[in-house]
Amino acid sequence: MTFSLVARCPETGMFGLAISSSSPAVAARCSFARAGVGAVASQNVTDPSLGPLALDLMQNGASAAEAVAELKRIGKFIDYRQVLAVDVNGATAIHSGPNSLGIWTQAQADNVASGGNLLDNDGVPQAIVDGFLTSSGHIGDRLIAAMRAGLASGGEAGTIHSAGMKIVDQVSWPVADLRCDWTEDCPIEVIATAWDIYKPQLDAYVQRALDPREAPSYGVPGDE
Repeated sequence: MTFSLVARCPETGMFGLAISSSSPAVAARCSFARAGVGAVASQNVTDPSLGPLALDLMQNGASAAEAVAELKRIGKFIDYRQVLAVDVNGATAIHSGPNSLGIWTQAQADNVASGGNLLDNDGVPQAIVDGFLTSSGHIGDRLIAAMRAGLASGGEAGTIHSAGMKIVDQVSWPVADLRCDWTEDCPIEVIATAWDIYKPQLDAYVQRALDPREAPSYGVPGDE
């Protein structure tokens, strides 16, 4: 019921993840990222505990492949799970259990991995990877381009209703965490619109957290 990608920007070291599904609030259950460590998507009959566990393993020195291998060893009902990971070196790893739903497949390259289940066709993850690799600019722009490419290639077999995009960079919180938990319109386009609005303000929100004395104006009535 889901297609997604995890990615690293080799120029900035930012990590990002984007995901969409016919299920509600998919990003709340399936998207995990930690600055300086990596990004993980845990999907298909989701076990949300796998995301933080994989990040903990990578923070303690495991590669993406080693972290995913450990999840396969210790995870419960791992044959039902699909997990994507990218690490601090841009290495990627994927586990797709044989009990993944419907048409399921995966694709990966340096700095990007994609997977999905209940897909329209088995070419969707490769289209997502290609969409990321052939796009340019901020990692957020590339995540949106990749998800649009996946949707254009068929996306999920059903109608998608939720989506999310998470980006981490240097600080302990996500610098962008945009979600559409349910819509009858295209949730990827809802996220894209939110990103267009949020992107010019991203750095200002970080600066306000780090030192409000040096922050730009807040853009509200009465603020000077």
